Amino acid sequence: MADTHPSEVQPADDRKDQPERPLPGPGLLARAGLGGALMGMANLVPGISGGTMLLAAGIFPQFVQAVADLTRLRFSRNAIILLGTILVAAVAVIGPFAGLISRLVIDHTWAMYSLFIGLTLGGVPLIWRMAAGKPASFWLGSAVGLVFMVAMAVLQIHGTGAGGANDGFLILFLAGVAAASAMVLPGISGGYLLLLLGVYVTILEGIEQLVTAARTMDFALGLPPVLQIALPVGLGILAGIAVVSNLVKYVLNHFPGPTLGLLLGLLLGAVAGLWPFQHGVEPEVGDMLKGQIITEAEGQLVYDQTGAPVEPKDYPREFFQPTPNQAAGAAGLALIGFAVTATVARLGREKRPSLADSITKK
Repeated sequence: MADTHPSEVQPADDRKDQPERPLPGPGLLARAGLGGALMGMANLVPGISGGTMLLAAGIFPQFVQAVADLTRLRFSRNAIILLGTILVAAVAVIGPFAGLISRLVIDHTWAMYSLFIGLTLGGVPLIWRMAAGKPASFWLGSAVGLVFMVAMAVLQIHGTGAGGANDGFLILFLAGVAAASAMVLPGISGGYLLLLLGVYVTILEGIEQLVTAARTMDFALGLPPVLQIALPVGLGILAGIAVVSNLVKYVLNHFPGPTLGLLLGLLLGAVAGLWPFQHGVEPEVGDMLKGQIITEAEGQLVYDQTGAPVEPKDYPREFFQPTPNQAAGAAGLALIGFAVTATVARLGREKRPSLADSITKK
């Protein structure tokens, strides 16, 4: 394997007696911080993948390597610093901005999705550089990833999500596994998987309750969401990351061509689910939504089984014809997003091969 730059996370098969390398450089940490923030934001929004955001920020191979090392109890200062930076940035976004980001996506869908499209596509040049040679297996993997994500987008647009009232320990544990998979697998939307499992609203409400409890120092208010939501979801995230990260590391090392092609296809296909010119349409009484019939109670639309109100974020979506100003604004926001991730992905790049490059040459 080619030598890695000192600022990159070292492969797991390095000799244990090898001296500790210098700390990650500022370029790598900047990418880790942006990637963590984008991952946190993505996990709040159905249709957007946290793994895609790590990929777009140019930190995905290092993230997978570091997680795989730690789950095998191969601790290193570099891996801990890298993952710590990603985690702190993600938590900094998820905690305070869970409600805000959800409202922005609901109320300003076309603007937010346009920005997300640019942020996602900003990672394409990175994957293209990583896949040296472009073998036939690379193109096959790209086609598979692209078709898979387009199919996911079609399912999402047609509202195949499950109901929103599941909150048992097992379901929330599986939700944690799903969220972890979305962190590691680019193109897989954690928020959408949570919708499919019917726990998206439950988890977001739990996060907001925890933030309120922390801000007011109300232990009694914070205990239920910790035990009923944070505990099972957290255990699921730990289990999911341990399994999926090692699987991704294995296929990157042993099948780099088709794997990188698949990642590129997932990245490009993720845009299909982010078409900005769509909005929610209020359902009518008698319509089926999330596996339940919509009824009316006290002048408000509610689900027949749970009695919960039908909120704007649950509305089925339909496409609309944008105005010229909206089309121009969407293009501008997409360019801004592309410039951000494409620029950050280049931070800290050196002429010497990085871990991402060396993986493709093994």
